[in-house]
Amino acid sequence: MPSFCRHNRLIQNCPICTREQDLELRPVVTPGTPAASARAPARPGSASEGSSRSAAGEPRTRSRARGAASSGMTVRRLARDADDGFHSRLVPGLRSVADAERLAAEIAFAATRLTRLQSDPPGPYAEVAASGDIEERTWLALLIAVLGPLDGDAPFAAIEAARTSWASGELPVLDDVALGPRTSVDPAGGARTLAFYRAWAARSGSQAAAITGDRGWSAERRFARIYERLALPGLQRGARFDLLVTLGRLGVYELRAGELALGGSDAVTLAAKRVLGIGDPMLLGRRAAELAEASGLPLEALDVGLYNWERRTRASLGLEPGAEPDPEALVGARAALGL
Repeated sequence: MPSFCRHNRLIQNCPICTREQDLELRPVVTPGTPAASARAPARPGSASEGSSRSAAGEPRTRSRARGAASSGMTVRRLARDADDGFHSRLVPGLRSVADAERLAAEIAFAATRLTRLQSDPPGPYAEVAASGDIEERTWLALLIAVLGPLDGDAPFAAIEAARTSWASGELPVLDDVALGPRTSVDPAGGARTLAFYRAWAARSGSQAAAITGDRGWSAERRFARIYERLALPGLQRGARFDLLVTLGRLGVYELRAGELALGGSDAVTLAAKRVLGIGDPMLLGRRAAELAEASGLPLEALDVGLYNWERRTRASLGLEPGAEPDPEALVGARAALGL
């Protein structure tokens, strides 16, 4: 009786499961075309003979099948460290200690950033956390998420220069504004995403009403529902997720991520597929939760952690240059991966 693996393949045909279970991978044999020597020779003067020669009687190379012409598809080579035999049940897609070490460091850094947002928010994050007009605080949090903090000594300088108040009704002028590495601004669209957001909030009467939703919702349900409702033109997954995480961590609204909201082709989703070794969104979410639980770190930390891991360069996202992960968080992440 044939046995199928979790990837819906025969176990002997699955390159992942055969490796995990020390089975021999069955070679895939496909029927080939008959050899040229086995074909019947064309009769002199037949159509087949004439089609292989040019009008001058010289042999002519057959044209390739349809679709052989350039389709404009771009192939991106994924950077990956050499396979050195590393294996972890939590991250079956990783095959090198170097990749695992980077992942542990980035998840720990992301968890450290979340702690800083709660205990000592940097720059304008502190203004969002302070008591005051909730509409202005929410608008500022959106600008931070959409424009994105810069890497360097003045991560919020461009945001401070471009920001407008919610009460003014004015949109920031984004011409020549430096954008952070995780910006959600489309250079061709300018501030149109912010205009869509204003219209979205106006339909509920205010930002506070739009983001609060039903007061009977749990923090997890509110996060999920508002994340879905914020699927506005130009407002990418990273900005939506970071906005709601920030507003929750800074105590502006009761918000807590119950899942990573993976999907599409953004950097976090692509990294999750590579690290967790599967593409099914439901299984991705389950494996991500298992990784966070085993590490003893918040699930939200996987968002920035996977983003920086895929990018292979750490975006500080508001922390000072050279900020390092908390040693305790790093120990937990490394232990979960068996490092």
